[in-house]
Amino acid sequence: MPDLLRPYLSLPYIVLLLIALRILYSQGLKLYKNRRISQYGARAPIRTTYLPFGLDMLYTAIKHMLADKNYEQWLKMFGTYGNGGYTVEASLGERVILTAEPDNVKAILATQFKDFGKGEKFRKEWHPFLGNGIFTTDGELWHSSRQLLRPQFIKDRISDLAIFEEHVQILMNKLGKDGDIDMLDYLFRYTLDAATHFLLGKSVGSQTNPQTEFADAFYQAQRIQSIIARMGPLNWMLPRRYMGYYSAINSVNNFVEQYIDQALSLSQAELEKKTNHDEGYTFLHAIASYTRDRTVLRDQLVSVLLAGRDTTACMLTWAIYELSKNPEIMTKLRQEIMNQVGPERAPTYQDLKEMKYLSHVLNETLRLYPAVPFNIRFALADTTLPTGGGPDGRQPIGILKGTAIGYSTLVMQRRADLYPPPGSGFPDITKFVPERWDGWTPKSWTYVPFNGGPRICIGQQFALTEMGYTLVRLFQRFRTVENRMGGLDAGMHMDIVLQPSNQVRVAFR
Repeated sequence: MPDLLRPYLSLPYIVLLLIALRILYSQGLKLYKNRRISQYGARAPIRTTYLPFGLDMLYTAIKHMLADKNYEQWLKMFGTYGNGGYTVEASLGERVILTAEPDNVKAILATQFKDFGKGEKFRKEWHPFLGNGIFTTDGELWHSSRQLLRPQFIKDRISDLAIFEEHVQILMNKLGKDGDIDMLDYLFRYTLDAATHFLLGKSVGSQTNPQTEFADAFYQAQRIQSIIARMGPLNWMLPRRYMGYYSAINSVNNFVEQYIDQALSLSQAELEKKTNHDEGYTFLHAIASYTRDRTVLRDQLVSVLLAGRDTTACMLTWAIYELSKNPEIMTKLRQEIMNQVGPERAPTYQDLKEMKYLSHVLNETLRLYPAVPFNIRFALADTTLPTGGGPDGRQPIGILKGTAIGYSTLVMQRRADLYPPPGSGFPDITKFVPERWDGWTPKSWTYVPFNGGPRICIGQQFALTEMGYTLVRLFQRFRTVENRMGGLDAGMHMDIVLQPSNQVRVAFR
């Protein structure tokens, strides 16, 4: 018997045997997974890939990312493979579902909330930057973060507008002197100063000192983190150290640590005696009174700083971009401002709530330019998505534990079929028309710029208040804003937050 087997024990035969076994194993595993998926629902239309691990799809994704064409890529993908719908599945070594269906978004964020979460893989990939903060965790860790942060965004805190006033005055003085400017750069610095003042009790002063190590490091860390996210299972190939990822995070940590030291230098009794009416009382003091764990404080601060700085800066930039292109909207908004608060008086929180056209401008900005254009969840258990499967695209989709689901609020909120038909007199959905919000309410789960369900953004009112206050103060001081882009479109660049890919150049008059 050994003599019969000996010719087949040479290296070429062994290699061929291993390849054959690998193929058999892969096919058997595929059949097993398909059977399990069918127990829960159908498959979604397949986004065909031709190379192992979906390398051709990954190449296409990176190519579109570098050209700032992510939105166009998703539209083309749904148009080519979606069978008339807005859900497809593909393989990047592992199955992934991509969707822009309201029913699926509702299931992920609300009705099947316990079935979907950030997942352990996501937490590990984002851990160097955001740690175990509110944006990277599930279950008890997430719930603890939510309970810790929620009291800091109650009405009493966000209606205290003094911090915004201090920094918007600096902004307006610079706008009045500098003429033709890059709006996003100015607003990044403004919101960073306001956010650090609110969180830490002291602004980094980036408006008066453009060269700040912290601001540059914070931008670098999130830029590389965005690339890591888009690389999917192959992100291990990225040379993080040589890209400056870890050095940027170290700079962020060193900056935050000095404030944590100051807060923890106070005793528990001293922290508990402080109230939000005391001078120098900060967000950090508030959460340090609940925990003295340095890692928890660091992770929550960096997470909230990311949300508080970038989303507001980008949304304000989009609003000013559209106002600069639409002088009739600018005129109407300024008239409301003059009627409500006049040319000099600082608006109150109640003033902002009563200004309907201002609210329409903000809603329209968030409709066209949702802050987080693409998001991801992982299945925490074997489950289903309610729609997008089967030949007709209307059947539930079977989802196995660990499956990644990417969803796009940007694509969903720009879907023409989710709005009243053109013949109804409803304005063109691609246009910036705040008046559409008079008497119109979006269908449920078709407009979710702050997500929804249990993980709805706890800083939503803070962001809207800062945006509204800033616009009111700007257009009390300035009569109008002129577009200086020479007809160039702003484009859409997508790191973590949606921002213009071209400079939004404007001049305030």
